[in-house]
Amino acid sequence: MAVELIDSMGNDDSVARSARVSSGTNGDEKQNRGLLNMLMRDRHGSPFESVVFQFRIECPIFVAREFFRHRIASYNEVSGRYKILEPTFYVPDPDRPLMQIGKPGAYRFEAGDDVQKAVTLRAHMRAAEVTWDYYETLLASGVARETARNVLPLSLYTSFFVTMNLRGLLNFLSLRWAHEDSKVPTFPLYEIEQVAKQMDSLARGICPVTFEHFDKHGRVAP
Repeated sequence: MAVELIDSMGNDDSVARSARVSSGTNGDEKQNRGLLNMLMRDRHGSPFESVVFQFRIECPIFVAREFFRHRIASYNEVSGRYKILEPTFYVPDPDRPLMQIGKPGAYRFEAGDDVQKAVTLRAHMRAAEVTWDYYETLLASGVARETARNVLPLSLYTSFFVTMNLRGLLNFLSLRWAHEDSKVPTFPLYEIEQVAKQMDSLARGICPVTFEHFDKHGRVAP
């Protein structure tokens, strides 16, 4: 997974200014730090919407589709209708848990054995090779790109821009990273958690005080 911070608007001071407009007051750095703590603790969310981020994400299609379930953002994705896609496919890394133990809502993932890892690797690689060959064959036969792409698997990489405000980002992170500081349990897809970790790191550099209090109060989105 690759995540790049393309652009941003605002920072911790923007959140404080937005909150203070209601009372017509100003505050120094220490007072604003306390204000941000109160906003996060008491879940006064709207001031956090004054900060906006735009990320570029590269990930497999199955990760993007799960990402797009978050309707608190705007998306622009590369189009297989307008360009020939690149032959880049996802293969699970050795640390990716393979065994689902339990039932939906009450399950855990555990590492697979060597046989499962080998079968998973071969299956992913073979599917990529076969479907890409079909894709190229269809294109060479004059079939439209929008139809030829239908044979490609969910493991194909896509890229997209996502634009969201800080409040929306905190909501995304609260759901997509099973962080040790999280008060509310969450069970994210392994691959999307890798995306969330990178987004957290990049946004934290823009709004360090907000993220400090986000962690402090259990990573519950305001």
